[in-house]
Amino acid sequence: MSKKISIAIDAMGGDNSPDKTIEGIQFFLEKNKKNNDFILNIFGKEDELRISLEKYKVNSTNIQIINSDTVVSDKEKPMSAVKNSKNTSMWNCIKHQLDGKSDISLSAGNTGVLLVISRMILKMIDGVSKPALAGLWPNQNGMNVVLDLGANIECNEQNLIDFAELGSALFKSLFPTEKPKVSLLNVGSEEMKGTEMLKAASIKLKDLSNEDNFIYKGYIEGNDIMNGSSNVIVTDGFTGNVALKTAEGTAKYIIKNLKESLTGNIFTKISLIFSYFSLKKFKERLDPRKYNGAIFLGLNGTVVKSHGGIDSKGFYHSVDLCYKIVKGNLMSEIKKNLNHSKVVQ
Repeated sequence: MSKKISIAIDAMGGDNSPDKTIEGIQFFLEKNKKNNDFILNIFGKEDELRISLEKYKVNSTNIQIINSDTVVSDKEKPMSAVKNSKNTSMWNCIKHQLDGKSDISLSAGNTGVLLVISRMILKMIDGVSKPALAGLWPNQNGMNVVLDLGANIECNEQNLIDFAELGSALFKSLFPTEKPKVSLLNVGSEEMKGTEMLKAASIKLKDLSNEDNFIYKGYIEGNDIMNGSSNVIVTDGFTGNVALKTAEGTAKYIIKNLKESLTGNIFTKISLIFSYFSLKKFKERLDPRKYNGAIFLGLNGTVVKSHGGIDSKGFYHSVDLCYKIVKGNLMSEIKKNLNHSKVVQ
C-alpha cells in the first residue's frame, strides 16, 4: 500500500475520555514506533485533547488533531442525536472518511447514535439492505468472526447471506492465510432443525460455498462456537447479542471463581506460585480487552465501535484492529465477495 493508512478517531466518546483514548493511542504509537505507514486523525475538543496529549507524553508526527467543539452524549437517543450531531467529534470522524481523508473511523461513543450517523453519512453498499455488527471471539484454533451482534433484531434469509459474505471478507482481511469457514447458528446441527428462514439461507450458502470466498460448514450449535470447526458464525442480531452477553458473563464468572479458589487458603496460594505463568496465560486468553472493537459491516466504509466502558489498553486494541482492517483491504474483500454472490445468483 503506497499511501499511509489513515484512521479517524473520535477521542471524546465513552467513559473517561479523552484521557482513556489518548493513552490508548499512546500505547499504539509505542507498539508501532518503527512504522511510518499510518496517520491518526484525532477528533475532539482541542483544548482537552492537548491536556491529555501532554499528560501521556504523546509526541508524534503520525497524529493530527482536528477540533470539534461539541460531543455526542452517551445518553442521547439515536433519532434525536441525528438532528444535533453535525460537527460533533463523532460526526466529523465519520465525515472525514466520506471525504476520502481517512480509511476507517473509530469511536467509543453511543452505539445507537454511531450506527445511525454512520449509515446516514456513508450509506449502505448497493444490494445490502442491513448493516451487521461483527465481533472477534477466540476459539480453539485461533479466532472467530461472529455477526450480527445486535444491529438487527429481525433478519430474513438474504440478510444472513449478506452477513456471511461480509463476515468472510472481514475474516480474510484480518487472517489472510486462513480460509473462512461459515456456519449458521442454530438449535441443532441436523439439516431438519431450525426455522424455515434458516433452512432457506443454508441452501443458498451451500450454492455460494467455494475455495475462493468461503467454505460453508452448515449449522453450528452455541456450545460449539469456540471449538474451531468454523470461524465465521452468522446469526440474527437478537440471538447474536444474547450469545455475546452470555459469553462475556461466563468468562467473568470463570475468572472470578478461579481467582477465589486459588487464593482461598495458604495451600492454594502456595500452589498458585507453581502455576502462575500458566494461569496468567489463561487469563490473558480470556481478557475481553484483547477483543475490543465491534465492526459495522455493509456500509460504503468501515466503522469500528470500541466498548464505551473499556480502559486505555482495550482502546489500544481497537486502534490496532482498525490498522489491521485497512492493511488487509477489507473493502476490496467485501466487493469481491458480493460480486461473487451476484454472479452465482
